[in-house]
Amino acid sequence: MAERARRTVRDLRRGNRASLLRHLYFEGPLSRQELGRDTGLSAGSISNVVGELIADGMVEEAGAVESDGGRPRILLQVAPGYGYLVGVDVGETRVRVELFDLALTELASADLPLSDSGHDVDLVVRLALEGIEAVVREAGIDDREVLGVGIGVPGIVEQGDPRETAPGEGHGIVVHGQTIGWDAVPLGRLLRAGTDLPLFIDNGAKTLGQAEMWFGGGRGSGNVVIALIGSGVGACVVADGRPYHGASSSAGEWGHTTLRVGGRTCRCGSRGCLEAYVGAEALLGRWPDAPQGVSEETALAALLAAGDDDPQVAALLAEAAEYLGAGIADLINLFNPQRIVLGGWAGLLLGPRLLPSVREVAAAYSLHHPCAQTSIELGRLGADAVTVGAATLPLARFLDTGGERPPRLPAQRPAGEGDAAGPGAGEETGGAGGGGSRSGSGSGDPVRNRIARAVR
Repeated sequence: MAERARRTVRDLRRGNRASLLRHLYFEGPLSRQELGRDTGLSAGSISNVVGELIADGMVEEAGAVESDGGRPRILLQVAPGYGYLVGVDVGETRVRVELFDLALTELASADLPLSDSGHDVDLVVRLALEGIEAVVREAGIDDREVLGVGIGVPGIVEQGDPRETAPGEGHGIVVHGQTIGWDAVPLGRLLRAGTDLPLFIDNGAKTLGQAEMWFGGGRGSGNVVIALIGSGVGACVVADGRPYHGASSSAGEWGHTTLRVGGRTCRCGSRGCLEAYVGAEALLGRWPDAPQGVSEETALAALLAAGDDDPQVAALLAEAAEYLGAGIADLINLFNPQRIVLGGWAGLLLGPRLLPSVREVAAAYSLHHPCAQTSIELGRLGADAVTVGAATLPLARFLDTGGERPPRLPAQRPAGEGDAAGPGAGEETGGAGGGGSRSGSGSGDPVRNRIARAVR
C-alpha cells in the first residue's frame, strides 16, 4: 500500500511538471500567476514545481511585466540551452540532419546525398549516423546534452511492442518501405549499432504533420489532414487532436489510394495511385524536356517555369491539379477535417500555382457540407518541416515526462553483421564533416519566428 502511495505521489509530481513545461513551451513566456490560471494548479504547487524546474535548469526567467498595483510579475520560459534535439529526414534523394536547441533554433545541419543505388539500407544507416555525429561536432556540444534523435522515413513504421521496449530504445522499430525497396527493415536495431543516443522513428508525413500541428498551419485545430507531396505522396491524419496511426501504423498512405482503376503504374507496384499522378517523380517522368543531372527540386522548379510558355507543360500541371483536387476531396469526405494543410517540398513549390484550381476541383468532387467547413492552405514551416517534425519526437517525450532524460543505451552491433550497418560507438566518421555540415550559429531560425513572419 505504501509503495502504491509512493507511485501515486511520483506520478502526480511528474504530471504537474509536464503540465507546466508544456504550457511554458507552447504559450510562454508566462508568469507564475498565468501558469496557475492556465493549469488549475494551486499557488503552492506552482511555486514548488517552478522552483524544481529552475533548479534543474529547465526553466529560466525571461523578463518581467507590470502588474496591477503590485510588484512586476516575473516571466518564465523553457531554457533553450537545457538540451538539444536532432532531426533526421530520410528523403528521396538525400539524408538531411539538423541539430536544434529546445526553442527549435537550428544550430547545425548536414545534407548527405544518396547515391544512384537509392535507399540501400546500409548506406542510409551510415549517412544518418555520420550526419548525427557531424552536426553535434559542428555545434560544439557534448552529445550527452542531446535529448534524442528523431528520424522521419518513407514507408510504414512499426513501433514494436511497448511492453518490451522503452521509448528511445529503438530496438523494435521496423520499417516497411515498399516504394524504396525496404521489406521489414529493422532500422532501429541497425541505428542502435552505431549510437547510444535515444532514437525515435516515424513516417516522414507524420513528423511533418506533428510540426505543422504544433507550430504551423494546423495549430489551433483538432481535426486536420497534413498532406505531404515530395517525390512521393503521404498524409498525417489528426483526429480530435491526436495523430491517427491505425492498427499497424500505416494510416495516412494517401498517395496509394486509387484514383483511376487500371491507371498509371505507381512505384509501389499498383496502378492508378494518386502518387503516380501528383508526386514530383511522376510529374518529371512525364516531361520529355526535364533537365538531367540536377536535383528534383531544381527540375520541378524548371517544370513550373516552363508551364508559362509550353502548352504541353501547362496541360500536365492542370491534370496534376485536377487529380490532387480529387484526392483532397476524398480526404474531406472521409475525415471531415477543419483544415487540409499542403506541405512537403514539392507541395510548397506547386501550391502557389495549383492551389486555386485544386480548391475548385476539391469542391466539385466533395460533399458540399463538409467541404464548406474545410480550408485548404499551404504549410507554414518550409521545405525542412520533416526534419523539424522529426526533432519534435524526442521533444514530445521530454515534455510529456516532465523533463525526464531518456536513458542512454550502449551501441549494440547486431550479432553476425559487419561494419556496413554503421560506425560503432565512439568511432570517427567522415563524409559529413567539411562541406556537408554547416553551423547555424548567429543565423538560427526559431520555428516560432518563422510562424510569426508567416502570419504577418
